[in-house]
Amino acid sequence: MSDAMEALFASGHAADIVLAVLALEALWLASRGWRIGAIAGLLGPAALMMLGLRAALTGAEWYWVSFPIALAFPLHAMDLRMRFAGKV
Repeated sequence: MSDAMEALFASGHAADIVLAVLALEALWLASRGWRIGAIAGLLGPAALMMLGLRAALTGAEWYWVSFPIALAFPLHAMDLRMRFAGKV
C-alpha cells in the first residue's frame, strides 16, 4: 500500500484525481445554473494550485510550480470582489 501511495504522488496522479473532482464539480454547478464566471472564480484557484502541486510532485522547473500558484491569487481576489459586490 505504501508503495502505491508513493507512486501515486510521485507521478502527480494524486493532483490529477483532485483536478478530475474539480472538473466534475464544475459540471455539476453548471447543470445547476451557475454562470461560468462564478464557477471559474470558485474552482479556478483550486485548480491552479493543483497544477502547481502536480508540477512540484513531478520535479518540474520552479516556474512551472510558481506560475499557476501565482495566478490563483488574482482569480481568488476577483471571486471575492464579485461576491462582496453581490454579483455571485
